[in-house]
Amino acid sequence: MRVIAGRLRGRTLVAPAGRRTRPTADRVRESLFNLLGPVPEGAIVLDLFAGSGALGIEALSRGAGHATFVEDQADALRALRENLASLGLSEASVVRRADASGERAFTGGPFDLIFADPPYSRGLSTSVVHGATHALSPGGRLALEHAAGEAAPAPPETLAVWKSRRYGGTQVTLYRRTEEVDS
Repeated sequence: MRVIAGRLRGRTLVAPAGRRTRPTADRVRESLFNLLGPVPEGAIVLDLFAGSGALGIEALSRGAGHATFVEDQADALRALRENLASLGLSEASVVRRADASGERAFTGGPFDLIFADPPYSRGLSTSVVHGATHALSPGGRLALEHAAGEAAPAPPETLAVWKSRRYGGTQVTLYRRTEEVDS
């Protein structure tokens, strides 16, 4: 794995050993960022189910100002911290060991961009979409990876499906925050 674009382009990323974490393939990551368009300079990013941190690191490389990474697996956390340290991104990052589908995962916002790549077999996509409602800034975007052929969760009224594309066995659905949310 490597950083695709931005100031860290070409730098190598380590991934946790084993099959417990499925890093987003370089091709899918590149396509996802092409779908999103430019990362707003200084954007605040949340990377849920972060694994090696490839999505949040890619956003930082492309101009995001800060990233919060949420992961609960020890091997993935080691790889994530190693990647942030070797790329000099520790100061621009927070790593939180937590269940990325729980309410606590969304603290620290509002976020301009949220990445979520939950395990496909655990049915977590709906809770992620609903949790993002209160965590996104106005106009903020959620990029959700899910199994191809699996319907994307219907968004609450403050989110709208913006774009969706299939890449092999992965579907990427982008949501955009459409209005203010009552607290």
